[in-house]
Amino acid sequence: MSIFKRIGSIVRNNKQQPAPQIRNPFEDSSVGDIVNVDLEQYVVTGKAVYFDRGYEPHRYAYYLQNGRNISCLLVEKSRAYECFLCEFLEGSLDDPHAVPNQLDIDGETSFHLEHHRTDVTRSEGNTDFRTGDDVMFWRYFSAGESYFFLQWQDGKFIAMKGERTPSSQVKFMNTK
Repeated sequence: MSIFKRIGSIVRNNKQQPAPQIRNPFEDSSVGDIVNVDLEQYVVTGKAVYFDRGYEPHRYAYYLQNGRNISCLLVEKSRAYECFLCEFLEGSLDDPHAVPNQLDIDGETSFHLEHHRTDVTRSEGNTDFRTGDDVMFWRYFSAGESYFFLQWQDGKFIAMKGERTPSSQVKFMNTK
């Protein structure tokens, strides 16, 4: 082997390898992944990503299935990740512009409007929303850690009631 081949071999071996891409499970999980929330396992059957046009996503909704039950894990991105495990509720409203500031559920729990915004969604799998359309989103709070979420897209309301879950109790397992 000539000296030039040896030097070329040494140079090629000393090249920096690209750093492995760090995966954020709260944002990068997809349909088919397994999620463990409070020691209970779910399969992700759908994912909706909420964002403002031209900005990074700030909310993720994972549709979870455990047997016959379908739940939703809302992950809101701020300084830290806020996680809410929610159950879907039946009910109806007619007009998204007539949503009240206070909701009484079952006559015993009162929820107060915390904030309201309009986002764009990108969805995959089985969700209630279409990709690229505007979604109106209301977040209500109550005593303790109870929350109520109301979403509207193109004439359809989706209501969810849930509780805050510490992000340390949410574990995503990638199946791919």
